[in-house]
Amino acid sequence: MASMRDIKRRKVSIQSTQQITKAMKLVSTVKLQRAKNRAENSRAYFQSMYETVTGIMRRSGHIDHPYMQPNGSDKKGVVVVTSNRGLAGGYNSNIVRLITGTEWDKEDISLYTIGKKGRDILKRRGYNVVDDRSDVIEEPIYADAIELSEDLLRAYRDGEIGEIYIAYTNFKNTVSHVPTLLKLLPVDVESTAEEIEDIKSDEVSQKQALMNYEPDDVDALDMIIPKYVTSIIYGALIQAVASENGARMQAMDSATSNAEEMIGSLELQYNRARQGHITQELTEIIGGAEALNA
Repeated sequence: MASMRDIKRRKVSIQSTQQITKAMKLVSTVKLQRAKNRAENSRAYFQSMYETVTGIMRRSGHIDHPYMQPNGSDKKGVVVVTSNRGLAGGYNSNIVRLITGTEWDKEDISLYTIGKKGRDILKRRGYNVVDDRSDVIEEPIYADAIELSEDLLRAYRDGEIGEIYIAYTNFKNTVSHVPTLLKLLPVDVESTAEEIEDIKSDEVSQKQALMNYEPDDVDALDMIIPKYVTSIIYGALIQAVASENGARMQAMDSATSNAEEMIGSLELQYNRARQGHITQELTEIIGGAEALNA
């Protein structure tokens, strides 16, 4: 059995850790409220943007446009959104598993990382990080998404990558965060049709009609697709920030509760050790007194 001094020292150490986890939980809670409001307020716009643009592209038929046709490259450009700090439960590891769990060859993946944790883990596992913008996740703004979108689309036009994906954590609510791997370009017509919500029967003929562009399909897509990619990236960043703070708040709450349980267990051990020590001393005193009287 551990000595009373060891038990007391461990108890003090856990109490110090508990104070830290409590403070981190409070900070994460405050940050979550702000991030949650941004995520919920922007969710409808970005979902509508994704469904509308992919629906347009799905009904456009064959258009000879760089963004609408495969460019022959097997490379996949993947934007990986994680955090710069840990202590957030499985938040970062879930995104890493999205990448490592695919059947893609490492040589065919070009990573655009946002977040030091995901960048470092994937680098150690042999993935190629072509661009890192970890500072963006601290306070995402639309201009950051524009810059990243321009770089991705330039690489796509130049044939450096043949597909564009984004891996992020979708914020459902405070306790539910869903790791998501979303394909941005080129649009998969069949899967997109399954993702878009079913429409009313009287709108089917209109929905299935080919899209007409005015004045020109190429000029229209040159404007629409960059805005679409930028909006999805920015929406993913907003969702990821809310998910990160929610995951950290949950992790710190669990850590605080576990520390409380450990402190209670150590108090019992300390009291038992103390009682045993007192009993031993009494036994020695009584034994010594009997020896003197003998």
